[in-house]
Amino acid sequence: MSEINQLKQRISHLQGRIAHLNEIGVALSSEKNTDKLFEMILDAGQKITNADGRTLYMKNKDGNLDFKILLNESMKTHVGGTSGVEIPFYPVKLWLDEHTPNHSNVSAYVALTGKTVHIDDAYKEEGFDFSGTKGFDQKTGFHSKSFLTVPLKNHEDDIIGVMQLINARDKDGNVITFSDEMQDQVESIASQGAVALTNKKLVEELKTLFEAFIKLIAVAIDKKSPYTGGHCERVPIITMMLADAVEKTDYGKYKDFSMNDDERYELYIAAWLHDCGKVATPPHVVDKGTKLETIYDRIGLINTRFEVLRRDAKIAYLEERAGLHEASQDIVEKIETDYQTRLKQIDEDQAFLQHVNHGGEFMEKDLQDRVVNISKYPYTINGVEKPFLSKEEVENLNIPKGTLTDEERTIINDHIVITIDMLEKLPYPKQLKNVPEFAGGHHEKMDGTGYPKGLKGDQMSPQAKMMAIADIYEALTAADRPYKDGKKISQAMRIMGYMKNDYHIDPDLFEIFVKEGIYKKYAGDYVDNIQIDLVEEDLIIS
Repeated sequence: MSEINQLKQRISHLQGRIAHLNEIGVALSSEKNTDKLFEMILDAGQKITNADGRTLYMKNKDGNLDFKILLNESMKTHVGGTSGVEIPFYPVKLWLDEHTPNHSNVSAYVALTGKTVHIDDAYKEEGFDFSGTKGFDQKTGFHSKSFLTVPLKNHEDDIIGVMQLINARDKDGNVITFSDEMQDQVESIASQGAVALTNKKLVEELKTLFEAFIKLIAVAIDKKSPYTGGHCERVPIITMMLADAVEKTDYGKYKDFSMNDDERYELYIAAWLHDCGKVATPPHVVDKGTKLETIYDRIGLINTRFEVLRRDAKIAYLEERAGLHEASQDIVEKIETDYQTRLKQIDEDQAFLQHVNHGGEFMEKDLQDRVVNISKYPYTINGVEKPFLSKEEVENLNIPKGTLTDEERTIINDHIVITIDMLEKLPYPKQLKNVPEFAGGHHEKMDGTGYPKGLKGDQMSPQAKMMAIADIYEALTAADRPYKDGKKISQAMRIMGYMKNDYHIDPDLFEIFVKEGIYKKYAGDYVDNIQIDLVEEDLIIS
């Protein structure tokens, strides 16, 4: 063969080698499953060397080498990795004691020094201890001969593991030594594999950090208000339960709905972040357990005023009695009766204001009128006559539903605007780009009467609609709110049934929520037993 032909063959071989390495590099960089990635590294080495046995070790947190995968073709062995079979070997120690490196074990030596070890025949090798290998061969009938042990170094040149190939074979299956060319290519594969593993680890660590930061926001809300931190944690649970059920359904509008792993993760993150704007909501509004509460409950001030009324009534009674030296018994009894009647009225009015201060589902007009009448009682303090209740106190005590004024409810509602504003400022990767829409849409309603954007059903994603159902159900059944007790699940589901009928929540998703028992599954784990009762499902979804 001429020198030109030899050169052409050499170039062609080199081009093929480069193309093969590039293909392997692309495959390694795109694989997300760690076990598959382990096997791909070993398979790449096997294709280059036709090695019979191959082992991958990775450094553990103690600095020793864990067996991650063992493959042997002639013995038909596959343990670790994707096999699901646990490797029965202890980790390889890199240090025999605090000061003595384990240079007798070839894998430990490579992990400690970062040098590739190329052995032609283990039975003739004097530099390393192969007694364990020989014992294995004796038990199994296998004959370990040629070894190529290569370090896995990341982009910072840190050793993260070791790849070991055993018994390279020619095309006829005969055991041969590993050539220098094989070693070069395997070292290249090991380098690419190490970088791929490191990149995957970095991505996982960033993902873990991201999730921890998200949950830190929920903890911050929890520390700020013990009544909403649990909500931030529980809404993702219900959301993902419903999402799982929707994916499995084979009926209705959503029978073809599905999500891949990235889309599921996107919804999970959005659910955790759905109330993050509450970090900017004043605590006295979030935690307003009574109508008169600000930094403290001002019912205490009003109770003091009632004591003043009692004092004034007693003074008036005593002064009137003192002016009657020779009054008839009837007059004396009338004065006494009037005084006791006045005290009784004061007691009843005080109890009434204490009661309405706690809020409720609805405050009737006659009760609101009574608050106004009480506010007009003559009340003198430091010689100055004032209304018994201020205009602001009357406004708060006459809140018709719950404990929040219209202004305070607007402040609460603004948390979703703040949530969207915060989330839209984050530089998301493409697989999380819908987080602001999912998280920011849980207060929208199907009929367009929700907030903050007044979106209608066809303008909302299925994920945002799922989160709306999760948010409402958790809020209705939660027993840790300052302004209400947790409802029985039959009451909560009846209310949600009305919301479905009013086209506030998605009727098709709500049907799945009911039919697939998501409300029961969640309640069994997260709702107090005293709240769990029978739900008439057919009536609710009819």
